[in-house]
Amino acid sequence: MKRIGLLGCGAMGTQIALAIDSGQIPATLTHVFDESKEKSALLVEKLTNKPEIVENSHLLSSNPVDIVVEAASQDAVMDVSLSVLQNKKDLMIMSVGALLDESIYDILSDACKDFKKTIYLPSGAIAGLDGIKSVKNELESLSITTTKHPRSLKGAKFFETSDINLDEINSSTVIFEGTAKEAVSLFPANINVAALLSLTGVGSEKTGVKIVADPNTEKNTHHIVAEGKFGKMTFTIENYPDENNPKTSRLAILSAIETLKKYCLNDIQIGT
Repeated sequence: MKRIGLLGCGAMGTQIALAIDSGQIPATLTHVFDESKEKSALLVEKLTNKPEIVENSHLLSSNPVDIVVEAASQDAVMDVSLSVLQNKKDLMIMSVGALLDESIYDILSDACKDFKKTIYLPSGAIAGLDGIKSVKNELESLSITTTKHPRSLKGAKFFETSDINLDEINSSTVIFEGTAKEAVSLFPANINVAALLSLTGVGSEKTGVKIVADPNTEKNTHHIVAEGKFGKMTFTIENYPDENNPKTSRLAILSAIETLKKYCLNDIQIGT
């Protein structure tokens, strides 16, 4: 049975841990870490099979685990990923936006080859990535429009320098329009879907992103448009936010659970 180390004990990490504990994911959660000791302790209290809480994130991969699951932040990816691979452990990344840093991407790609390990990237809160991948060489334009309730966007780095007051928005309002690279930097906890889409398609500087705040919606909606020599594809995904964290779609959690399940069953490789 596969052994899993979990980095991040927030809403997503908790749901992944519960899926392991219940047997939905056929594995054993052996070690966990979160910057907040309180979150780590709260998570362990909820589990029947108690994992060990390690003292720092790098200790996750120094223990006998098969894979480390990141459900923390882009900063955590940058800090821990290389050591995980160097310790010859597989890695699953949820904060995909970190990979839009070209130096990080190249370093981790080389490490995967050098240490013969794999990085898994769940499809997150969107669908249609297989289709995008199949037409990658013929893509001429790729864009995603993400619509969320203003409360789901609160706390983003974007608002540190913006005059937009989310509490004053009373109708559907475009608050950002730019590239995936810009969006992921300014909305690191909200728009990892744009990072994954750009990595699958034409890259972060050629993938357009529009973010809409709509106080009249209770869903996180992603509308993807891909055009090229092959023709045109459009996908619209309407997700309900996770009840414990409105910044995260329920679908993102389900995709993480499914990816881990396949990994543990030695099924289809999801991504590298």
